[in-house]
Amino acid sequence: ILQWTIIATFLYAEIAFVLLLTLPIASPSRWNKFFKSKFLAYISGQASIYFLVLIGVLILCLLDAIREMQKYSSLESSDHTHLDAEMQGNMRLFRAQRNFYISGISLFLLIVIRRLIQMISQLASLLAQSEASMRQAQSATVTARTLLQKQGDGDEQYKKEIEVLESKILKLEKELSSEKKDKEAVKSQAESLNREYDRLAEEHSKLQKKVTVGGGDKK
Repeated sequence: ILQWTIIATFLYAEIAFVLLLTLPIASPSRWNKFFKSKFLAYISGQASIYFLVLIGVLILCLLDAIREMQKYSSLESSDHTHLDAEMQGNMRLFRAQRNFYISGISLFLLIVIRRLIQMISQLASLLAQSEASMRQAQSATVTARTLLQKQGDGDEQYKKEIEVLESKILKLEKELSSEKKDKEAVKSQAESLNREYDRLAEEHSKLQKKVTVGGGDKK
């Protein structure tokens, strides 16, 4: 009787713990911090051993309850010789069935609690990773905006430099065109001077011939 009282108390504790885990009382990160506390971390080093021991005890109790159910079910199917014996048999059968349900549900909830703890820990780690990824994305966004802003400032500076260079190029082109015009003017003047020189040289040669011819006639 004592063992079934302990198992029933353990079942009630399991039900309360499952309700605590499923109700929105604390966030997964807080549960994860609680699970990774120093005391529970010390216990979790041997948690698998405790879990296997509890599983083994509950399975033994479940098998014992099944054996009791089969035992008293066979007595119930026999001839009803005495009323007191029949009532005691029914009472023991009821207790065996109750113990069967208590041990079976305790075993099931123990597996559920283990799985819930694993899922909450995984969810907390995923939330932490998502928060870290969000922070990285935000920092990357800020960095990208800063770079784009700097690039925009650099583009404006480059535009100003390009405008200055274009103005210098236009100035040089104007100077070059004026120099070309001056060169063409000088060239045209030189050509006209050459033509004038040729004309004067031709006239000089003609006059010299005339002088030469005139001198010969006088002799």
